[in-house]
Amino acid sequence: MKAISYSRYGGPEVLAFGEVRDPRVGPDSVLVKVRAASVNPVDWKAREGYLEGLFEAAFPVVPGWDVSGVVVRPGVAVSEFDVGDEVIGYVREDFLSRGTFAEYVAAPLRTLARKPRNLSFEEAAGLPLVGLTAYQVLLKVLQVKQGETVLVHAAAGGVGSIAVQLAAHVGARVIGTASEHNHDFVRGLGGEPVTYGEGLGERVRGLAPEGVDAVFDTVGGDALKVSANLLAPEGRLASIADIDVVNYGGRYYFVRPDAEDLRRLSELAEQGVVSVHVSETFPLERAADAHRLNEQSRTRGKIVVTVDWEPEDT
Repeated sequence: MKAISYSRYGGPEVLAFGEVRDPRVGPDSVLVKVRAASVNPVDWKAREGYLEGLFEAAFPVVPGWDVSGVVVRPGVAVSEFDVGDEVIGYVREDFLSRGTFAEYVAAPLRTLARKPRNLSFEEAAGLPLVGLTAYQVLLKVLQVKQGETVLVHAAAGGVGSIAVQLAAHVGARVIGTASEHNHDFVRGLGGEPVTYGEGLGERVRGLAPEGVDAVFDTVGGDALKVSANLLAPEGRLASIADIDVVNYGGRYYFVRPDAEDLRRLSELAEQGVVSVHVSETFPLERAADAHRLNEQSRTRGKIVVTVDWEPEDT
């Protein structure tokens, strides 16, 4: 099959488009014909070798964890999906090798759910990783509730935009940091935007004088330091970007595949609670350009890679 792969760590230039070995489908996996795969910061961080302490790389590595596509062959032990089912997945294993920037991917059952019927394949590909991250941090770690005030950093980004929608859905008041040109976008998601940079703490205090009940940090660094000082008594702090959050009494979190959580997200998308904004798409052979754009950290919503598609022969 055709895929994007890299045989050594490095910049976008190490990504090559060409033939790789077809994936093998285990008993509890499903072979998915890929329609689209989204780009996440973790993809280029893995490519650079920054995750070497977490994930062993079996070169050549096909990057990508997000996918939307069509089931073409269930594993022999699979009864949950049939040929032709449209699915989404956060196809992360405990090593780097068999990613989603390819014509096909063998996806373990624990990584899959049915695709939201009202989303395009491009939109659906942008939901799994960021959606699961937002869902698990907001509702399981921070346990945000109706009537609370939550601060979400990078509220116009992939994770942040979903987090704003989910927090608003449970009845929380959402304050979101964003560049000024994204303020209307954040308002449209249900949040109250504040500008990044110097004076952030004062701006948030102006909106929430008593402090915020929860902070969802997706940026780290100075934003994390400011956030710790904005918490109300008994306030909660979680970060997906900076392990130093533990020094402020908060929790560092790394998203995990969860089929039930992903199924719930798909339902919320079908109900119109969660939407995915796709800022730009690239064909599979231009995945390196998609990586370069994602590394600029200025994207509204998601960047998606698309795969040429033809129906399977019957």
